[in-house]
Amino acid sequence: MTDYTVFFDRIRAASAASTPLRLRGGGTKDWYGQALDGEVLDTRANSGIISYEPTELVITARCGTPLAEIETLLAQHHQMLAFEPPRFGPESTIGGVVASALSGPRRASAGAVRDFVLGAVLMDGRGEVLRFGGQVMKNVAGYDVSRLLAGSLGTLGLILEVSLKVLPVPLREASLRFEMAEIDALARLNEWAGQPLPISASCWHRGVLTLRLSGADAAVEAAQRRLGGQPIADADASNFWASLRDQTHAYFNGGSLWRMSVPSHASAIILRGEQLIEWGGSQRWLKADDADADSIRRTVAASGGHATLFRGGDKGVGVFHPLAPAIAKIHERLKQSFDPAGIFNPGRMYANQSR
Repeated sequence: MTDYTVFFDRIRAASAASTPLRLRGGGTKDWYGQALDGEVLDTRANSGIISYEPTELVITARCGTPLAEIETLLAQHHQMLAFEPPRFGPESTIGGVVASALSGPRRASAGAVRDFVLGAVLMDGRGEVLRFGGQVMKNVAGYDVSRLLAGSLGTLGLILEVSLKVLPVPLREASLRFEMAEIDALARLNEWAGQPLPISASCWHRGVLTLRLSGADAAVEAAQRRLGGQPIADADASNFWASLRDQTHAYFNGGSLWRMSVPSHASAIILRGEQLIEWGGSQRWLKADDADADSIRRTVAASGGHATLFRGGDKGVGVFHPLAPAIAKIHERLKQSFDPAGIFNPGRMYANQSR
């Protein structure tokens, strides 16, 4: 059994003194969310893969384990984290992957981070070690608190360990490119979504729609013949999708970046700035330095979605879309239950989040 005494002592002392703690792994996502606050509690010493059963498609690791270490091990068995978490650098840890809940290009076809969290071990604000979920895909006992931790940005507690479902790497992948306007790309993506096509990723940017097909040889080849388009060389395609996953694509350089989450069937969102569309139309990026937050959020809400100030800009407008009063009350009660002294990453999600 792992000795978590160092975390216990630090958290109990901070709770007693009402001293804020900033839970931090590799720090590769320090820019995400509201302003940082508190003394750093470095999680990287709590590292290592606890168990991995390739035949069971499950891996369990401590929070400070580098994402690169996990992906290297999975690749040796031709498996992967299907939600394709962004690799913002070699210091990225699996705890940060779960806490931020950021997914890559395959998210629309494979699922989000929380869909792959089977279980977690958490240390709450009292220093108590809580275990949720399990290490099997059919574990459904009790409330699914382990998945609740996905996207909580460390505001509920310190994730000590996490168990994740993994999937086999597709036998075959191919990418196609089409030249078409945004409105046409959205229409085609929604049309194709209702058909048995092995589309695992999509991206529209500057008049070009790019698709990735993944699956068995026969399925990918049949889809290629049916869809047409211009084939992309494997190496170029791999680099392209990696640049979207890790946000090294030129589009993500500079400027204020907004992430707009809308129903995939939503029509084109008319806003000033440059857009890039992923996930079959359900994730739309907007890069605009002079964007008005209220205008963006009203426009996106009218399309049935919400908008996040992902990177850059004035965080005073609120990074995340404002919560409805009833949802905000649930957030407050959860925070109070897990972190009664309000020491964990205070204000990281919402500037007025109670401590």
